[in-house]
Amino acid sequence: MATNGPIIIVEDDKDDQEIMAEVLALLNVPNQVKIFGDALSAYDYLSTTNDRPFVIFSDVNLPVLNGIEFKRRIDTEPALRRKSIPFVFLSTAVSQSAVNEAYLEMTVQGFFQKPGSFAGVRDLVKKVLDYWNQCNHPNSE
Repeated sequence: MATNGPIIIVEDDKDDQEIMAEVLALLNVPNQVKIFGDALSAYDYLSTTNDRPFVIFSDVNLPVLNGIEFKRRIDTEPALRRKSIPFVFLSTAVSQSAVNEAYLEMTVQGFFQKPGSFAGVRDLVKKVLDYWNQCNHPNSE
């Protein structure tokens, strides 16, 4: 897996964008961080870059193209599917129907409710990154 690839954050809330950036800096994550305010921009980037992203953290409730639709587009694009980018939902509002759809109809690797504190976000992000740093994966290098 491209553990040194960029970390993609798809989040429309500026405060949540800043929290994620601060958490990654605090954790001394060496990866480049790319933040997109909407899923369409993130999809355009993924479709045109030669980068092999390490992981995608995406909100579910996004303007224009929501997180579920974003993940579906990734899954239906053969070149993006072959990249096998770990995809994790982080959402303020979590419905059982969205969780079911994410796991039963798509290939997501996590669906988490956003913690209510900075420390909670830090701990969650650390666990996700630690897992993917150690996991064997189709794109393991």
